[in-house]
Amino acid sequence: MTYRYRVRLLLAGLAVAPAIALAAGSGEAAPSGGSAAHSYDYPTQGRVEYVLGCMDDNGHDFANVYKCSCAIDHIAKVLPYDDYVEQMTFSKYATLGGEGGNEFRVDRARAQTKNFRSVQTEAFRACGVSKAAAK
Repeated sequence: MTYRYRVRLLLAGLAVAPAIALAAGSGEAAPSGGSAAHSYDYPTQGRVEYVLGCMDDNGHDFANVYKCSCAIDHIAKVLPYDDYVEQMTFSKYATLGGEGGNEFRVDRARAQTKNFRSVQTEAFRACGVSKAAAK
C-alpha cells in the first residue's frame, strides 16, 4: 500500500468518523447507574496505528477499516491505554530472538502477552476480523 493511499484512507476515515459517532449516539446521557460500558480514551494516533497494523495483517480492503476500528474500540473497553501499550509491546516482541529479547521472555512479559492476545482475539471475534493476530 502506498503512502498516498494510506493518507487518503486515513483522511476518509477521519472525515466520516464524526458522522458515524453522531449516528451511533442517541444524544442522551447514559444513566449514572453504570449499565453503560466504560471505554478508555486512547489517543487518535494510537488508534490509527493499530488500525493500519491490523490492516497490514488482515488485508487492505475497505471492510477491514471498520473491522479493525471496531477491534481497537473493543480493546479500549477492556484496557487502559498505558496497559494496552505495554501489553501490545510485549506481544509484538515476544518472539524477538537473542539477548535483546530476554526482557520479553520473563514471566511477567509472558503474562502480559497472553492477556493482550486473549483480549485481541475476543475483539477480533466480536468484530469479524477473519485472521487471528500472529504477533
